Amino acid sequence: MRHTSFAPGKIIVSGEYAVVFGEPGLALPAPLGIRATFVEDAKKDHLDIKWLGIKGNAEWDLYLRRITGLLEQGRSPFRGTLTVMNQLPLQKGLGSSTALVIAVSRVLIGKGKEAEALAVENELNTGHSGIDFAVIWQSCPIYFRKGQTPIPLKEKILDPRHAVLIDTGKPKETTPELVAMVKEKADDPRIRQAIKTIGQCTERLRKGEDSRTVFRDHHRAQAALGVVPKAIQTMIADIERLGGAAKVTGAGGKTGGGGMVLAIHKNPDLITPVVRRNGYALLPLSAALNP
Repeated sequence: MRHTSFAPGKIIVSGEYAVVFGEPGLALPAPLGIRATFVEDAKKDHLDIKWLGIKGNAEWDLYLRRITGLLEQGRSPFRGTLTVMNQLPLQKGLGSSTALVIAVSRVLIGKGKEAEALAVENELNTGHSGIDFAVIWQSCPIYFRKGQTPIPLKEKILDPRHAVLIDTGKPKETTPELVAMVKEKADDPRIRQAIKTIGQCTERLRKGEDSRTVFRDHHRAQAALGVVPKAIQTMIADIERLGGAAKVTGAGGKTGGGGMVLAIHKNPDLITPVVRRNGYALLPLSAALNP
């Protein structure tokens, strides 16, 4: 028997970190993702795993084995070959770890096992807000608030013709480390205000306010949280001077790269020189981002 599944990555338009504290967020499924194929083979007494596309290091191999091990609990051993075809840049804010959990869960135990897939996510990505899992599982734009049922969105919240992703490199910190850092400072009035501002940005976007204005406020709030490296702040300032706006999408970083930056401009070609001058790569968005 041959089984296949697909899980997209995610793009957070608004809400990073704030959703952990109960503020609302907006997220879209990314046009890239992870496809998993499982070919059952009763002659084998184990599960072979193959990585194709963008591959991780030994830690990612271990992470994948932990996913299959958790899914196997209470079941007969998986026998055959699991092939993972990955299109997502790893650890750069596009939800690769959660997409891997969902793609593998769907292919090994069935596509309707949301609770079991979420249990694996809870075990492996402790402290997560739930927004990544919700948007990747539902594969549609969502309005998210922790502890509430995510609301699928029909309205367009981002025009892909005017948006690009900028790959600024892998941060040195993991997402759980960055979340813990922000939580430790949560009593600081400046941090509380930044979190509140990010939540307000979500509501402003839903009301149709100019996304460039909202993104600028969102970016400054993220910088106040300490998750936007200085070099990324400099590049975003250059984009703003050209009439655009940008923000880190996902966890960001404290040192090293900042992962993916979501930039918007009426003419995205105008910001290309800024991106290239900083040595970063551009990833244009496709119309698949919106319904």
